[in-house]
Order: sequence, then C-alpha cells, then structure tokens
Amino acid sequence: MPKLTRYIEIMDTTLRDGEQTSGVSFSSSEKLTIAQLLLTEVKVDRIEIASARVSEGEFDAVKKITRWAKSKGLLKKVEVLTFVDGNVSIDWMTKAGAKVMNLLTKGSMNHLTHQLKKTPEQHFAEIAKVIALGKKKGIECNVYLEDWSNGMRNSPEYVFRFLDFLTKQPVKRIMLPDTLGILEPSEVSNFISQIVKRYPTSHFDFHGHNDYDLGTANVLEAVKAGIQGIHLTINGMGERAGNAPLASAVAVLHDFMPNVKTGVAEKSLYQTSRLVETFSGFRIPDNKPVVGANVFTQTAGIHADGDKKNNLYFNDLMPERFGRQRQYALGKTSGKSNIENNLAQLGIELSDADLKRVTQRIIELGDKKEVVTQSDLPYIISDVIDSSSIEEEKVHIENYVLTHSKELRPSVTLQINIEGEIFEEHAQGDGQYDAFMNALRSIYKKKKLLLPVLTDYAVRIPPGGKSDALCETIITWDYKGREFRTRGLDSDQTVAAIKATHKMLNLI
Repeated sequence: MPKLTRYIEIMDTTLRDGEQTSGVSFSSSEKLTIAQLLLTEVKVDRIEIASARVSEGEFDAVKKITRWAKSKGLLKKVEVLTFVDGNVSIDWMTKAGAKVMNLLTKGSMNHLTHQLKKTPEQHFAEIAKVIALGKKKGIECNVYLEDWSNGMRNSPEYVFRFLDFLTKQPVKRIMLPDTLGILEPSEVSNFISQIVKRYPTSHFDFHGHNDYDLGTANVLEAVKAGIQGIHLTINGMGERAGNAPLASAVAVLHDFMPNVKTGVAEKSLYQTSRLVETFSGFRIPDNKPVVGANVFTQTAGIHADGDKKNNLYFNDLMPERFGRQRQYALGKTSGKSNIENNLAQLGIELSDADLKRVTQRIIELGDKKEVVTQSDLPYIISDVIDSSSIEEEKVHIENYVLTHSKELRPSVTLQINIEGEIFEEHAQGDGQYDAFMNALRSIYKKKKLLLPVLTDYAVRIPPGGKSDALCETIITWDYKGREFRTRGLDSDQTVAAIKATHKMLNLI
C-alpha cells in the first residue's frame, strides 16, 4: 500500500534567528515587508519575527506585523521568542499584540547547571508558571529546549525527564534545536526517532544550524525520523554559519520525500531571497543551491550540447520551479551549443559562417574576461559582422603604448603598418584617444593620406552597469562628404575606440 502523505509545517525564523547574522539589522518596515512575503507569497506556515524585550525598534516592528496579520486573519501564524521571566515577556507580547510565544528553556543539564544554576525542579516550576500566565492572557505556547542536541548526547535522562513534564503542559509544540550545529545525520535520526516513538501524540519541531554544513541533511533526517515541523531561514541566515536554508531544505523534501508535502510556493523563493539579500546586505554566494546566481548556468559547451540532446545534463532542480531560467555562460569554454542557446533566448539566428566567427570572438574575449554575458552578445555580433565586411586589411596597428599620469598630458607611442611599410610616432593629447589620433594624423600627413573627420563618438555598455562589461564604441566619420560608422568592442573604452578606428582605416 502507498504511504499516507505527511504534511510538514515550515516555520521561517529569518526575522528572529536570521537577524542574528553578524552585521544584520532589519528596520521595522523591512520586517513587515518580509513577513508579508513569507506568509502570503512563499506561504510558510509560521514565522518567528522577534525576541521579546530586545528594543523599542523590535517592539515597533512586532506591533506593525501583528496589526497587519490580524487584519488578514494570520495572527496565529506569527510567533515571538520569550523567556522564563515571570510575566515580563508576556506583558511585552500583550502590548505588541502577539498571540503565540516560543518559550526559551534549557534543553541540557550543562546549560541548566552552569547558566541558570538551578535544579530541574526549580526550572520546571518556573516554566509551568509562565505557561499558565500566558494561557490566562490568551497566548498560545510553544517551547524551545535550548542546547537539546548536547542534552541528548550528554544528559538524555534530563531531556526525557523534561519532556515527560512538558507533554503534560498546555503546550502546542515542543521545539528541538541543534543550537550549536553539532549533530550529524545519524544522530538526528536516532534522537528524534526515540522522542517521536516515546511521545506519539505530541508535536515536535526540529531547528537545525549549519556549523558543519549539515543543516539541510539534518532536516531531511529529522523528517524521515517523524518530526512534524522544521525551522528554516531565507538564504540560510543566522548566527555563526547560519541556519538550515529554506530554499534548499524545501527542494530536498519535495524531491526526496515523495510521501511528504509542504505549503511552500517554490516559485516565490528566488525573488524573496533576493529581496532579503537587499535588505540585509548579506550576499548570496553565487554557488548557493536554488537561489545562487550560477546554479542554473551551464558553462561547458558539452553540457549545453547535452541539454539539446534529450536534456542529458538536467536534474529535478529545474529553474522554472523557482521562477528562474536556465542560462548558458559565454566564455573560453563555450561551445557552439552554448552560443546557439543564448541566441535562441534572444530570438537571433545567424548563418553558420557568422556563428563560427562569433564563437571564435567569444573564446578570444573569454581569455581576457572570465565570463561574457548574454547582454554582451548583440554587441559581439555587431562587431563581428562589421569586421567581416572588410575584404582586405591593408592597414594594421602593430603596437601602441598609452600613458596617463596625474598632472601630465596623456601620450601614446604608436606603431602602424600601412601596406607593408612600418611607421612609428609619439604624440600627446587631451586624452588617451586624442593622443592616439594625433599620432595617427602625423603618420598619415607624412604619407600624404587624408584621414576622415570624426563627427560623433558614442560609448555604450549592456544594461546593468557592471564595470567589467564589454564596451562598444561607435564612431561616426565624414570622408569626402560621405558619412559612415565603425564599431569597436573591448572591456576597455579606449581600446574599443582604437579598434573602431582600425576598421575605419581599412574601409577608406
């Protein structure tokens, strides 16, 4: 018989645990925007948005979120971390309008003894008092067992004694954090299996950290072991190495656990990830699974060719699932298939001869510039086709040295070959290109040759404004009353202008 489908609750703690990332602090407006996206677009089941008593800014953010959530009927999905402090945290929550508290307690004998310096009986009595106070105020209670992972390793008898107590309290969820990210998957499986088997009617969450880069693997094992909820953050934000990342964990559960489902809308993960990156200043690594810039980019030409032949290099992580598109990098490892795929996305068709020339040009550029972008491609095509219109090269720029120093006029030393005859000239100018043109005029004057008049000079780069973008220089010339244009392409603006000038010299 097929297994029954299990629903796993997803609790996102980007706004609480994720904000503990070093150097990150969200404004109240940013918190509200992220909360709205998580609940209405990403569709996580719950969000943990703050710690009680932290600051006035935190209080203001919680008030804004709870006010909005209440208006949308989502208030029970909004949670706040609280402390075993009598009625202090509960009064703070009540004023902020929150209705669900996540009570932080001690999940290991080590923490209880050395941090609180209390006995289990004292701690349990104080917890029971806070839970009762919360219930009286209409506040639902979940309980965190801080340092639970070390508790299971070193003091399991305390953990089970604590759970025996908690499972008799009016608590909705018991939350098991690997606070220091120390567990490996087999331990997660073993510990959670024991707990789920012993307390079959209680709801348990797993809260994984990523110190050994095992956060996602541990989430998978926790779900296999019977956990009912998992805690995640956008982009894996969190203290030290961060928490288990939302996008990766959800993709793993959807693809490796066919009997498990979540409510998360995969298509919203990427845009939300980028927004959180912008608000937090916490950069997403290019190779981060699902949301990284490079994860759906094929670089090797053989992979692009395989994608055209029965999708040989595809896996279940299709970019369209996450509102993204597969890309084919252009550079020195590009093959014809990479370029054809990019051209198809731009709606451009080239002849075999032009495609060959464009491929060669991209390889040449790739030797100087790590990656050529799709946005560069129209400029490269224009440059290649423009170059192919010159039937015979009679003028060749052999070499040049450009200099630009503070408080000294730019200068150039130019060596040029005109129909087999070598000329060399040094000149200064108001800029490097002006110095180049002055040297060129001197050589052509000696040869008694006429140079065109430069009537317009335009520079453009692909959209995006990257400083390493390919630069296209378009120069308009007037030669004996006839106007024409030449283009030059390079990552250096002056070199692009020199290339455009080189084309002009051969055209005339």
